[in-house]
Amino acid sequence: MQRILVAFSLVFLCAFGAKAQQSSDELKKKQAEIQREIDDLRSTLNDTKKNKKASLGQLALVQKKLRLREQAIGNINDQIDAIQSNISQNYNEIGRLNKELDTLKEHYRKSIVYAYKNRSNYEFLNFIFSANSFSDALKRIEYLKSYRQYRENQANTIKNTQAQLTEKNDNLKASRKQKDDVLKEAEKEKRVLVDERKEKDEFLSKIKEREREISKEIEMKARADQKLKVAIRAAIDKEIKAAAAAAREKAAREEKARLERQKELEREREKEKARLAAAAKQQEADKPATSTQPAKQPEVTKATPAPEPVKQPARTESVFESTPEGLALSGGFEKQKGKLPWPVDKGSVKLHYGTYTIEGTPIRGNNPGITLETNTGAAVKAVYDGEVTTVFDIEGNWAVMVQHGKYFTVYSNLASISVSKGQKVSMGQVIGKAGSNDDGNGEVEFIITLEKANQNPEFWLRRK
Repeated sequence: MQRILVAFSLVFLCAFGAKAQQSSDELKKKQAEIQREIDDLRSTLNDTKKNKKASLGQLALVQKKLRLREQAIGNINDQIDAIQSNISQNYNEIGRLNKELDTLKEHYRKSIVYAYKNRSNYEFLNFIFSANSFSDALKRIEYLKSYRQYRENQANTIKNTQAQLTEKNDNLKASRKQKDDVLKEAEKEKRVLVDERKEKDEFLSKIKEREREISKEIEMKARADQKLKVAIRAAIDKEIKAAAAAAREKAAREEKARLERQKELEREREKEKARLAAAAKQQEADKPATSTQPAKQPEVTKATPAPEPVKQPARTESVFESTPEGLALSGGFEKQKGKLPWPVDKGSVKLHYGTYTIEGTPIRGNNPGITLETNTGAAVKAVYDGEVTTVFDIEGNWAVMVQHGKYFTVYSNLASISVSKGQKVSMGQVIGKAGSNDDGNGEVEFIITLEKANQNPEFWLRRK
């Protein structure tokens, strides 16, 4: 029973250790991803600093970098907790092994003392020959062999336990060193966090100095956004009407075809009735006057059964899904949620979706999509397969709307476009080039709608 308990404990501890190791590896991997994202942000921020004016795009980068740094510190604290848990587990295991080792040594000591006291051959022979029968003597010999094997097993168990104890002590030392290293890393990250908070405060001061200028920029954006929203709504309304008209026309054609088939079947049935009546009349005329045999009934040809009414397709959620192509595009787009490519290869979110505030200022706004800051003239690409339904001008810049079933994506503030209305586009295809903003940087407005309901694009785009 003792051996079983020891084995069970070892299995449990091995499983616990593997899980702890897995958790530690996951935390390290997450830390590496956060650090890589911070490095990318730092590189982008250094590029934008070439423009001496503090911009909202730069502020967004600084704020995001600060949030990532706080995440990194939180992740390091999780690593410290995991290491401390491992240290505590090692302490408990070392205590248990020491106690077990003391017990094993005591049992082994007693067996050695007993063996020493009964070490003479006389005692050995006397124990065997005092048996009542030959069978009993054989059993006593087997017992002595088993006892000898038991002592050997005890010695091996003590050695194994000592080896486990040494391993646990080594693990404890390694964990302590790892904890010291992670604590140093945490202190370093906290110092960097202090510097980055100062950097953010400096940016906020510069933004505050440009408050009037930025407020004017936001007002101009609000006007452009309003025009864009009106244009998008009108374009989608037009597409809805066209799709509804096409669906009605298709339904009318199918109904007309059904009625034609039904009329044709009615005509065939009438013909069959007339044929049967004529055959019966002819048979009656041909019957002899003196015949007493019953008239032979004409063979009745079984009429062709009327076909089942044509089942109309189930009513879809959207008029845009009334065709197989539209349904496939909608479903394909939905499956890409959280995995869609970004419309620009290199860029960052300057203004997020929905209601937003500019930190340190009373400036407020509401974004129908997300505002991406990128290089002026950067290629803007379609995020999914679809068809260009509308191309329009907003405040002197181009905007392109692409339909993906019941979903629409809009790419606005384009300096030039390379697609036209009615053109099929594929994921990753260039549809235009990014225009510029008042700060001299490239900028693109990106919007996703479900029919006329705006969606948060950041939920749909893959994480960079």
